[in-house]
Amino acid sequence: MGETLELTVGERTVRLSNPDKVYFPERGFTKLDVARYYLAVGDGIVRALRDRPTTLERYPDGVTGEWFFQKRAPKNVPDWLPTGRIAFPSGRYADEICPTEPAAVVWAANLGCLTFHPWPVRRDDTEHPDELRIDLDPQPGTDYEDALRAAKELRVVLEELGLRGWPKTSGGRGIHVFVPIAPRWTFVQVRRSAIAVARELERRAPERVTTSWWKEERGAKVFVDYNQTARDRTIASAYSVRPFAHAPVSAPLRWEELDDARPRDFDLATMPVRYADEGDVHADMDEHAFGLESALELAARDEREHGLGDLPYPPEHPKMRGEPKRVQPSRAKAEE
Repeated sequence: MGETLELTVGERTVRLSNPDKVYFPERGFTKLDVARYYLAVGDGIVRALRDRPTTLERYPDGVTGEWFFQKRAPKNVPDWLPTGRIAFPSGRYADEICPTEPAAVVWAANLGCLTFHPWPVRRDDTEHPDELRIDLDPQPGTDYEDALRAAKELRVVLEELGLRGWPKTSGGRGIHVFVPIAPRWTFVQVRRSAIAVARELERRAPERVTTSWWKEERGAKVFVDYNQTARDRTIASAYSVRPFAHAPVSAPLRWEELDDARPRDFDLATMPVRYADEGDVHADMDEHAFGLESALELAARDEREHGLGDLPYPPEHPKMRGEPKRVQPSRAKAEE
């Protein structure tokens, strides 16, 4: 276990300690397998992470061991790996790594990072997101097939608002859809746009889609997690390895692939083959930057005509102006 390898990654040499340490016992995948995977999809994951402050989800002893999120850049970060300063809702700051090359990803993999959680901003402007991220999260009683149906309906809603989304599997049961946007709006405005999109989707499929923040109100539906657009909330990047026994990865997809693709199709072994054949199917995302004017107008119309204002923020987030009471409905009723 004391062995060390040196991997050549572009112009860098990255040290990999304990390469034979088993990270996925069920499949037998090791730390070296994870590093080789990230080498195989290097340009794709760098496209997803480039210049984005990134939180590391670390499993130094593999998926059966203890794990933690590392938001601040480790003290031993190499001088060639840039960082970006972000502000948390509390007002505190942190410097996070901002990968710009595959070597940065492999370096983080050596620390036991399996999943990369990039902010929806770039390090040169950390106050204005350049992605609207929509998380379709199947609740108990639903599954990936339900998220798939919601995703196809979401595509229509986005197109009607002049937006285009790029879908990917979450690596679990859900689907993520990312929309590249011009970095002109605040976190609050981007979140408001996500709420408007979610409500429109819910209106069209009320029996299958929900925006209810409180789990007791969601039922067996797909939850559109609008709070993934709140400041300091992040979503696993495309190509990230997910910490489940079968070693799945978050797989970028074309819309026309959705019907046939399933989350278990994409893992440490199969994604490098797909990548070699197809390349990064989301490579053109950075060529687009859509506007949120139509989504924000929809939000304003919802409030003006239907009295639908803001929705609750995550529990750790400071109370926001216009936010409704952050009290679980059953508890509020019991206190009446």
